Amino acid sequence: MSDRTDIVIVGGGLNGPALALALAQGGFSVTVIDTLPVDTRADPGFDGRAYALALTSRRLLKAIGVWDRVKAEAQPMLEIKVSDGRAGEGPSPWMLHFDHAEIEEGPMGHLVEDRHLRRAFLDAMAKQPRITHRAGETVLAQVVGPLGITVTLSSGSEITGALLVGCDGRASGTAQRAGIGRTGWGYGQTAVVCAVSHEHPHGGVAHQFFMPHGPLAILPLTGHRSSIVWSETESRAAELMALDDDAFLAALRPAFGSFLGEIALAGGRYSYPLNLTLARSFIADRVALVGDAAHGVHPIAGQGLNAGLRDVAALADVLGAARRRGEDPGSAQALQRYQEWRRFDTATLAMATDVFNRLFSNDNPVLRGLRDLGMGAVNAVPALRRGFMREAAGLTGDLPELMRG
Repeated sequence: MSDRTDIVIVGGGLNGPALALALAQGGFSVTVIDTLPVDTRADPGFDGRAYALALTSRRLLKAIGVWDRVKAEAQPMLEIKVSDGRAGEGPSPWMLHFDHAEIEEGPMGHLVEDRHLRRAFLDAMAKQPRITHRAGETVLAQVVGPLGITVTLSSGSEITGALLVGCDGRASGTAQRAGIGRTGWGYGQTAVVCAVSHEHPHGGVAHQFFMPHGPLAILPLTGHRSSIVWSETESRAAELMALDDDAFLAALRPAFGSFLGEIALAGGRYSYPLNLTLARSFIADRVALVGDAAHGVHPIAGQGLNAGLRDVAALADVLGAARRRGEDPGSAQALQRYQEWRRFDTATLAMATDVFNRLFSNDNPVLRGLRDLGMGAVNAVPALRRGFMREAAGLTGDLPELMRG
C-alpha cells in the first residue's frame, strides 16, 4: 500500500519548500521528502551563504507567506558597483554603477542569509496542512505506474503522486533515476564564503570586484556586516580555508580594501566548489526538475536561487492551470509547457555566467582592456544601464503570476 498525494517533491533545501508552499496554496496536497532531519536544516551554522533575492523573488516569497518571516533580517540592495583590478592595487577607473533610483519598482533586491530563509521555510511548511514533510528520508527508487509515480523510501514506505519534482541539487538522484543526463564542466574554482563586520556602514551597496583568479563579491547584510563570496582557484581556496582567522583576514584585506574601515569575521567560513551543470531535459515521464537539479550556474551574477524560484513560480502556474482545466498535472502536455517556458531562459543564463566568468577570471591585458571599455560603455548609456538593472531585478521576460506583484 502507498500513501497518496497530489505532488511528491524530493529536496528540502529552498526551492523544494518554496514549490510546496506555492502548490499547497493552489489546492494541491504535497509531500516533501528531505534526506536531512529538521534539526540539521534549522541549525544556524548549516550554511553560511546569503542570497541576493531579486525583486521578483521577493514578490514570490510574499505571495507564499515567507517574506514577512524574513523581512526584518533582509537588507535592501540599493546600489551595485562592478569593478576590475588586482588585490592590493585598487579597482580600475572603469566601473559599472547601478542605482535603484533609476527604476521605479524600488530596491533591485534584498540580501537574506540562508539561516533566516531556511528557518522561515520550515516554519511556513509546518503550518500548512496540505504539506507533509518527510524529513530524514531518502528515496531509493521511483517507478511510473498506471496511477502515477511511486517513490520508495529508505524507511520502506511508498508514496504515490501524479508528479514527482526533483529539487535535489546538482547531483539530482531524481534526474538520474529518470534517465536524464547532464552536461557541464568544472571551473577549477572554489567559493570561500563568510560574513564580516566592518567599521563603517555599507549604505546598501553591493560590490563585485573582478580579480585574475575569480570575482570577490561584497554583499551588504543587516547592520555593519557584509557577506563575502571569494572565488579563487581550488588550491588557493584550500589554503585560505586552512588559515586561522587572523591569517585569513590578513589575506582578505588587500582584496577587500579599506573603504569600510577595519573588518573582522562575523561567523564561520564555508567553501563551495564551482561548476556548471545543465540537465539535458527538465522533464521525463511524470517527472520535472527545478532549481539546481535542472541548472547549476556560477554565482558570478548572484542569480542561481532567483532562477530556481522562477522555475518554482512557472511550474506552479502550469500545474494550477492544468488543475483548472481538469488535466492530469503529471501529463506530458503540462510538463512540456513547463519545459518550453523555462529551458531557454536558464540555458541563456548558464551561458552568460560561463562567458562572464571566463572573460573576467583572468589577467590577460587585452581582455582586461576590452572588458573595462565594455563596462565603461554600458555605464555611459542610461537606457542600457537600466536594462541591466531590470534584468538583475528579475523584471524581464515572461513573468509567472506569483512574480508579478
